[in-house]
Amino acid sequence: MSEQKKKQLNDAFYVEDEKQVLEKLQSTPNGLSTAEAEKRLKEYGHNQLDEGKKKSLFSKFLDQFKDFMIIILLAAAVLSFFMGDQVEAIMIIVVVFIMAIFGVVQEAKAEEAIEALKDMSTPNANVRRDNTTKTVRSTDLVPGDIVLLEAGDVIPADMRLIETASLKIEEAALTGESVPVEKEDVVLEKEDIGIGDRINMAYMNSNVTYGRGVGVVTGTGMNTEVGKIANMLAQADETNTPLKENLNKLGKVLSIAIIFICIVMFGVGMLRGGHNWMEMLLTSVSLAVAAIPEGLPAIVTIILALGTQKMAKRNALVRKLPAVETLGSTDIICSDKTGTLTLNQMTVEEVFTNNESIRDSKDIPLDNTTLKIMTFCNDTKISDDGTLIGDPTETALIKYGEDRGYDIASKLKEEPRLAEVPFDSDRKLMSTFHKLPDGRFFVAVKGAPDELLKRCTNYDVNGDIKPMDKSEEDLILKTNKQLATQALRVLAMAYKIVDEIPSELTSENVEADLIFSGLVGMIDPERKEAAEAVCVAKEAGIRPIMITGDHKDTAEAIAVRLGILKEGQHDAVITGGELNNMSDEQLANSIEQYSVYARVSPEHKVRIVKAWQKDGKVVAMTGDGVNDAPALKTADIGIGMGITGTEVSKGASDMVLADDNFSTIIVAVEEGRKVFSNIQKTVQYLLAANLGEVLTLFIATMLGWDTLLPVHLLWINVVTDTFPAIALGLEPAEKGIMKHKPRGRDSDFFSGGVMSSIIYQGILEAGLTLGVYMYAINNPVHSSYDAIHADALTMAYATLGLIQLIHAFNVKSVHESIFKVGAFRNKIFNYAILLSFVLLAATIVVPGFNDLFKVAHLDGHQWLAVLIGSFAILPIVEIVKWIQRKTIYK
Repeated sequence: MSEQKKKQLNDAFYVEDEKQVLEKLQSTPNGLSTAEAEKRLKEYGHNQLDEGKKKSLFSKFLDQFKDFMIIILLAAAVLSFFMGDQVEAIMIIVVVFIMAIFGVVQEAKAEEAIEALKDMSTPNANVRRDNTTKTVRSTDLVPGDIVLLEAGDVIPADMRLIETASLKIEEAALTGESVPVEKEDVVLEKEDIGIGDRINMAYMNSNVTYGRGVGVVTGTGMNTEVGKIANMLAQADETNTPLKENLNKLGKVLSIAIIFICIVMFGVGMLRGGHNWMEMLLTSVSLAVAAIPEGLPAIVTIILALGTQKMAKRNALVRKLPAVETLGSTDIICSDKTGTLTLNQMTVEEVFTNNESIRDSKDIPLDNTTLKIMTFCNDTKISDDGTLIGDPTETALIKYGEDRGYDIASKLKEEPRLAEVPFDSDRKLMSTFHKLPDGRFFVAVKGAPDELLKRCTNYDVNGDIKPMDKSEEDLILKTNKQLATQALRVLAMAYKIVDEIPSELTSENVEADLIFSGLVGMIDPERKEAAEAVCVAKEAGIRPIMITGDHKDTAEAIAVRLGILKEGQHDAVITGGELNNMSDEQLANSIEQYSVYARVSPEHKVRIVKAWQKDGKVVAMTGDGVNDAPALKTADIGIGMGITGTEVSKGASDMVLADDNFSTIIVAVEEGRKVFSNIQKTVQYLLAANLGEVLTLFIATMLGWDTLLPVHLLWINVVTDTFPAIALGLEPAEKGIMKHKPRGRDSDFFSGGVMSSIIYQGILEAGLTLGVYMYAINNPVHSSYDAIHADALTMAYATLGLIQLIHAFNVKSVHESIFKVGAFRNKIFNYAILLSFVLLAATIVVPGFNDLFKVAHLDGHQWLAVLIGSFAILPIVEIVKWIQRKTIYK
């Protein structure tokens, strides 16, 4: 990249005047020549975003095999295959490949966001070249081109405005500010001004909503503000989700346990003698393979997939499966204000008329003059289907009238608009003339209160016209200040009646000797359900953070109304300008202090997210604009908006809200917490069962007993590790789940007493199984050794299988009693246990299966021993839980 090209990014053109800008860009007000434009096109390249590196489908597929848990499973499959257990090896391989394919399908990559950025660009632009106006492809624009803008245009490149005529540009997707910005061709003084305050600049992919303008292109392609965002997206690191970290941690714990089992089993076996080293090695490896819960990854995937379906029904569309669980561990929700916490719709909230305030909940008389002015002095167009088209501020005034039954169309027929003095950003006023039935003309004027009040000589109270005096002026100014401190956008309304329309429509001729009518306060109001959601989030230990491009006062007022801030908590609000003066270290050290960030840029949002992550927090980020995309990708979970969101923000998100509603996030958090809780229960269930199997085999082998055959272990795992485990993933949320604090980034599947529960419950399963085996040996019903051994083996097999099914009821809650959480309220779980029991019992009681599974028929006395041994785990675990609740977890 040439030095001149680098300057496109670095030059602060907004602090330079038109002459300096044109000189630096080697251009003129009449634009470039075609030859010069072609020369620059070769130097700077086309005005489009870089493609970025794309991964091949095969590379994406290989990436799925990097998880530690998957590597352990593949190793287990290889060992199983060489030990002759091809069925289990094939099952593991199939599960792993299905998961890999599913991961490729679900994974959303950054290039989708980059493509969406490119799709937003406008195809053509009107430019001055060769001293004439031409239409060229926007991709052919170069620095120095003079571009003509008018209402409805999409800005094709970054540019310094050199001419403006009532120009307004909507920059919400880039800055997050809900109201179009009034642009002026002025010189700004400070160099550290945020994008939202650069009123003499226009940025690529923003929209002209009003007026006209002319700008000189200062940056194209990747050297635009949007290009910076695309570059940040391409460079942003994919954050490892808590779920992936937990599965990796689980894989490492299992690998250590497996190696330990192999070493101990092999060592003790060789010390006891009676076996050669090859036999003991194979026995040790087979026992280690039995310790691996090969169904866990598939079950986790199923639980997550079912979670996504439930969330979709509640307007939360998950794009990446691990995002379901990540939500449950969220400590911080950084939320964009506009459209998420607010309606993204300017709304009239208060009208001051006839010296009294009328809130939006009250009716206003239809003959009210202020109501008439706000609807008459208005450029809003009403389409055939009733849609309001125009500036958001003006459409809000029309909507206010419509909602109160004011028939605007009929009123304008009776008093048609015949002339106007358009809005001008210098005088900040607009006036329209309407013919009255008596032949005179009603002049409706609206504008900035301070400017309009200067031109009012009288005021109107219920039709009584009185001379403007000091007390009335003080009342108006006081009311204006009160409205402004509530972060309301305030417009003043005035009028007069004249006999004729002046031949020369100037501000001096029209906007003088006015009658003050009223003030109108507007705001993009908070969503009613958002305040309740903020309260629920706080109860759940989640801290809501507001990040917006709006002004500091507006952001603070909305935050107070939502409950994010307390009244007067000014030190919890910080601006982008103030952030610029802080190092990353300073921000990280003071991050806990701030709850509201105003006038921020995309870089600020990424810094905020990273600072919270550095503080050890799991961060969710919401957003709908192009400016939100880098932070959405950097956050632990990015949440895009489905209605107002740009394709860029959706492409960078892990989850999309179909209703753009903050309260939906809280619903999703609850589902996420439930998903993690259910996965944790499944891990506890599977590992306790596998530990029980390993200890049963280990102890029996050390004692020289023959308790279980490989086919028994395989069938128990197929029957008990599948249906009950999946059914546990469908358990309803436990009561009070949203009253708990977030579990934190450092927690894992073994936290909260799960590890100790796995250990003692696995030991208990093995002890009860071996106890039944010893009972069968010591209380035989046959005389021959083979028959006694067959009965004992069958009873141990039945007990180990059934005990796991009974234990599934215990793990419905880690600490709560089964009688409190509801033993049978999950119908799918009940059916799963019943099906598993039938499949297990069939191998013993159905003729023909006995020989296949090498088991014997049991009589009633033996079945009673099996049932007592199996069900004993239920009251024992209940007693342990009760002791834990009274001591450790009280």
